[in-house]
Amino acid sequence: MGKKIKKEVEPPPKDVFDPLTIESKKAATVVLMLKSPEEDILAKACEAIYKFALKGEENKATLLELGAVEPLTKLLTHEDKIVRRNAMMIFGILASNSDVKKLLRELEVMSSVIAQLSPEEEVVIHEFASLCLANMSVEYTGKVQIFEHGGLEPLIRLLSSPDPDVKKNSIECIYNLVQDFQCRTTLQELNAIPPILELLKSEYPIIQLLALKTLGVITCDKEARTTLKDNQGLDHLTKILETKELNDLHVEALAVIANCLEDMDTMVLMQQSGSLKKVLSFAENSTIPDIQKNAAKAITKAAYDPENRKVFHEQEVEKCLVTLLGSDSDGTKIAASQAISAMCENLSCKEFFNTQGIPQIVQLLKSDNEEVREAAALALANLTTSSPANANAAAEADAIDPLINILSSKRDGAVANAATVLTNMAIQEPLRAIIQNHEIMRALLGPLHSTNTVVQSTAALTVAATACDVESRNELKNCGGLEPLIELLHSKNDEVRRHASWAIMVCAGDELMAVELCRLGALDILEEINRSLSRKNKFSEAAYNKLLNNNLSLKYSQTGYLSSSNIISDGFYDYGRINPGTKLLPLKELCLQELNDQRAILLVNNKSDISPPPSMEDKSSDVGYGRSISSSSSLRRASKEKANAGFGSPTEEKSEPASGRNTVLSRGATKEKGASQKKSRLQLICTSLWKGKGKKEEEKVKEEEEVLAVPKLTESPEKEWYPPPDPEFCLYVLEVIKTILPIVNIKEQIEVLAKFVADKMGGKIAKEKLADFSWELHISELKFQLKSNVIPIGYIKKGIFYHRALLFKALADKIGVGCSLVRGEYSRGWNEVKLVNEARKGIIGNLPPPDEYIVDLMFHPGTLLKLRSKEADLYRFL
Repeated sequence: MGKKIKKEVEPPPKDVFDPLTIESKKAATVVLMLKSPEEDILAKACEAIYKFALKGEENKATLLELGAVEPLTKLLTHEDKIVRRNAMMIFGILASNSDVKKLLRELEVMSSVIAQLSPEEEVVIHEFASLCLANMSVEYTGKVQIFEHGGLEPLIRLLSSPDPDVKKNSIECIYNLVQDFQCRTTLQELNAIPPILELLKSEYPIIQLLALKTLGVITCDKEARTTLKDNQGLDHLTKILETKELNDLHVEALAVIANCLEDMDTMVLMQQSGSLKKVLSFAENSTIPDIQKNAAKAITKAAYDPENRKVFHEQEVEKCLVTLLGSDSDGTKIAASQAISAMCENLSCKEFFNTQGIPQIVQLLKSDNEEVREAAALALANLTTSSPANANAAAEADAIDPLINILSSKRDGAVANAATVLTNMAIQEPLRAIIQNHEIMRALLGPLHSTNTVVQSTAALTVAATACDVESRNELKNCGGLEPLIELLHSKNDEVRRHASWAIMVCAGDELMAVELCRLGALDILEEINRSLSRKNKFSEAAYNKLLNNNLSLKYSQTGYLSSSNIISDGFYDYGRINPGTKLLPLKELCLQELNDQRAILLVNNKSDISPPPSMEDKSSDVGYGRSISSSSSLRRASKEKANAGFGSPTEEKSEPASGRNTVLSRGATKEKGASQKKSRLQLICTSLWKGKGKKEEEKVKEEEEVLAVPKLTESPEKEWYPPPDPEFCLYVLEVIKTILPIVNIKEQIEVLAKFVADKMGGKIAKEKLADFSWELHISELKFQLKSNVIPIGYIKKGIFYHRALLFKALADKIGVGCSLVRGEYSRGWNEVKLVNEARKGIIGNLPPPDEYIVDLMFHPGTLLKLRSKEADLYRFL
């Protein structure tokens, strides 16, 4: 045999790299391999990185730090399918990291990822591409990019994929996207509801759950609810509720049904099919708190429609809600209370809860959970609105105590609701008395200081409802509630201003409180509000008028009008006309002003009790305005202390009847005796005024007959100030009471009183001699002799129109003759009266309207001039 010859192996070409097998244990090395041009190395590197990323979040962060993301994005468009698939798998995992998501958005890879959803791609690519989009859609900017790159349509198509992972990822991404309104609208256009409903039949609970959640969001839109109903979606949902094995889906199914019940058509359909009864029964009998809560929420949403409330009432939904109130879950209690709040807009429902719901709700007011208390107070607020029976039921269930406690809650909603309930209760006087006994005004102090406009409004309204008597108003004043109430008038909220004005109008019901409100600036603020067309309201005007009616001096100066119901009392003064916004000085300041050349201020003061004169050792020779006049109690106090200067003496006072009144009122007194006592009294007054001046008695009497003069005294801060006395006016009042009050006929009373006033003010004045009537000089002399700008009305012996009109009004009010006082131009003033024409009287109870007249006090005293007649116009204007 021949010898075998061994073949020589040809060496590889010199320009070819010998194959090399590398085993890398560092991620950084593999990341570097992502830049290799070899497909096999890229595929293996991607596979190794995928396994590394799958192990945990730290590895994902490591890959980001090593710069793996950018080269991987380029592999998404690689020609090799395996490389492209492996790169997509990595992104599906990496996209759950927030930093990676941020970088992916910056690299704008969304179009490349969405391209992987095309039907030609493998299921594995679909799975991880949809997973990547699901992770990216968690954040808003990711949603925007997916929507702008058209990702919604391929995702909807993948809902029909045979792979459950693809379905799960796709529906999860869609659920995230539909949180945005624009995406919901596009979803409806793409007819996505049928494939989503098909997912309810899936054998995987997570897919069913995500489908229900998605339906719960998109059925907030009416068109989506219609599409769901047209595709028998309600049947699918009802079957889920009837299947006990699917109890983990019941909560979400109820949420979808809750949305559908907002449509009347759906409500009727469910009622006719019996589905509505099943849903209510299911909610009532369920032991799962979330199911009960969602059922109550479903009722709440649907009950905002009046027709739905009617259907619910027919299905006896009230019993279901009362049952839910007894749940152990606070969330269920809150939802049930809110449902009752919505349902009680129906009158029949409100009547049902009177006996079977209010006691349970009152118990919830005592809960430790603030939200529960707020929801219970809301339910009670709606139940008691326009329902005295329910308000009584709440009071009988001892709701007042917990409601007042809630007023100090930190939750504004709870405070506002509690205040509303208390307001509804306080409408009834017996309940108002009970509420007042619980120191309601002190409890409202916190809400009045609140910065929440709803709380401010309801608190002010509660003040208006409860401050209906003097005790409550004093309680409000004493606890410092008037200041924050007045401060609410500055609010920019219309309702707050309106309710604050209402409360102030109620508080101004008595004179002392009205004076206090004026002192705190309420009148000025209301005047400012009423000058604004946009801020004023009916209540601000009413409150302003109420305060003015308790400050007639200011009212007459501002409006120039006092009605017959505005009774002039002691201390009233006519300052003259003032412009809106001008502050009227108090009487004390006006009395203490230096003499000036302005219009004299007219004072009405019928206080006849006067304190004893100073001792002879008193070096002060002058007697000051008003420091001598006091009430009966002041007189008694002054007599004991011997401190106040005044007119008359104790001996002289004892010579007169009790209470210091003039003997004109004593029974059996004759006119002669009255005149004699009048003269004697004036002499005594003048004697006390001018004693020690060195004048003779005859000179003093003569001086008194010309004008009663009261010298001015330097004010002493230790002595209490009193308005200037007016003994002449006191005598007028006594004479009018004796002679005119007994007259039965009102017209005759007016005529006699008019003649009396004219006689005291200078008598009848002929029109042609009006210019010669020197009343101005007389007034100037009085001001000079009194050394004051304030002149008591009784001192005036020559009076023009407005003097006589004021005196007539003041005396008429003393004897109950109704008349108004009107200020005119150019020293004009007049009184208007209303009289029924006896000749026009019909049968009893059918009297004609009264005629209006102006009382002539100047030209023909006692004549009644028909209002709007030529004679009346001449009297007023010429």
